[in-house]
Amino acid sequence: MQRASVVFRASGAAASRFSAAHGRVLCAGLGVRNASNIRVVTNTKRPDAAAAATPDAPSTPSTTKYVESSFSDNKYTSSKPADKPAFDSDTAANGDLASALFNPAEGYLQGSHWSTSFQGMATEPFESRISDVLMAPITESEIEIKPDGLLYLPEIKYRRILNRAFGPGGWGLVPRGAHSVSGRTLSREYALICLGRFTSQARGEQDYFDDGGLATATEGCKSNALVRCCKDLGVASELWDPAFISQFKAKYCAEEWVTHAVRGSKKRMWRLKTRQWEYPWAKK
Repeated sequence: MQRASVVFRASGAAASRFSAAHGRVLCAGLGVRNASNIRVVTNTKRPDAAAAATPDAPSTPSTTKYVESSFSDNKYTSSKPADKPAFDSDTAANGDLASALFNPAEGYLQGSHWSTSFQGMATEPFESRISDVLMAPITESEIEIKPDGLLYLPEIKYRRILNRAFGPGGWGLVPRGAHSVSGRTLSREYALICLGRFTSQARGEQDYFDDGGLATATEGCKSNALVRCCKDLGVASELWDPAFISQFKAKYCAEEWVTHAVRGSKKRMWRLKTRQWEYPWAKK
């Protein structure tokens, strides 16, 4: 099996934070497979073939794909992969990754009008059966609470409600642009399409702590956007109602001082009355 060597050219303040891990995500989006050597360069000019040639031939068959990419503080652009000479550099410019990161031209978006369309928006209400499912009162036993006191419904519950309302395959989330990064927060805009109609749009976000968590963070973005889109359909709307929140907390939740088992620090945190504190937190 031939292996592909891929070179990304980064420029601007974003260059120093773009790594091979980001390159692997981009390779997947660009359809470059079997990439064995991903390199990041900061040169602003593309070298000619003579300057890029190396004296020693590779010991194993390889295919070099030159993916011309530009990473700056505000945008990411990419051309289609082409067979070009490769070059590399170990230098990187100083700066921070400020905004757009990943490939905005993923395969399933190319030629799809849903990346920009609002077709079917507010044309007519969904039938009463669907509306009854979407706006059904929330089941209180399914509500969870975060340590900071925020009530929420697990993301999988939203998917189940949509499946009951529209049927599996009757709804979907469509990305409306590239991922963007601010500090250690990954975000992306999504549109919710139901029965071939634009229904809602929201930006999902997810924190991550290292490059190894990017794949999980992208999935977290999608789930967060889904929850936000469902607000427009009336799903679990009680969770944004201050009166309901106060009544639910008074009936089912408790706020207590707890101690961290390792650091010894104390903090006031929320829990459901039916749950006990888990390590490393304990009430003392």
